[in-house]
Amino acid sequence: MVRWPRDLGLELRMIVTLFLLMVIYFVFIAVLAYIGVETLFLVGIVAIVLLLQYFFSDRMVLWSMGARVVSEQEEPRLYETLTRLCAIAGISRPKLALVNSAVPNAFATGRNPKNSVIAVTTSLVSTLDQEELEAVIAHELSHVKNRDVMVITLAGFLSTAAFFIFRNWLFFGGGIGTGGKKNNKAALLLIIPILAAVVWVISFLLIKALSRYREFAADKGSAILTGNPSHLASALMKISGQMARVPTTDLRKVEGMNAFFIIPAISGSSVFNLLSTHPTLEQRIAALERISREMKG
Repeated sequence: MVRWPRDLGLELRMIVTLFLLMVIYFVFIAVLAYIGVETLFLVGIVAIVLLLQYFFSDRMVLWSMGARVVSEQEEPRLYETLTRLCAIAGISRPKLALVNSAVPNAFATGRNPKNSVIAVTTSLVSTLDQEELEAVIAHELSHVKNRDVMVITLAGFLSTAAFFIFRNWLFFGGGIGTGGKKNNKAALLLIIPILAAVVWVISFLLIKALSRYREFAADKGSAILTGNPSHLASALMKISGQMARVPTTDLRKVEGMNAFFIIPAISGSSVFNLLSTHPTLEQRIAALERISREMKG
């Protein structure tokens, strides 16, 4: 088992991200209560969905990608690689899932190391050689060990909660109270989209900052587990090159999962080009080259 360096930068970012998101949504609900929306109703919906998200997030993510959990008998080579890397990392072996997709990618999901899943696409398996595939699996395993999968999943849910609640509030006419706090409905319809937009933008920026840093941390983790950063660098370049040849329709189907992927699936006209959850390929390669020099030195 290797000595896993403590990443205080990642830990601090995860704590601050969750804390600030909680503050944002506390203010969010308080403002709604003030203007007349039934607070108990809002808190109840958020609490229920948050619990479902925490306990069933891995199943939701796998279902959205059409991933299928496979047995060791079905994929002995992948399981052998995963088992060996888990022994080096000193963590329990996650489940392994396969996604039948033309998009070469991989992701990890789950609320903790004991309830996690690492998924790879069929295109990724056919694109990379064994050393590169091992480096990618090590990258995803690093996300599991760093426990940032749970944080990014919960943060992602919180960033969309306002839209979900208000879309239904507007559709059903809202829960406007009575008495001194009763407002004109037209005014509320103006306040609600503005409030939701502010919450979403702040949440998105927090998630974006965390997501980019956690990719660097997982790249470093892959280098530690495999002992060779160049394998991951080669894999990233291959995946990026192959991504350019994937049909736009296939990319758009999975863009919602970009925060989880090792390389974002970006279609040519997508807004994700401007709002990427990942560092650029050049930045990641440069970081891996620095790690390689440090390991040799």
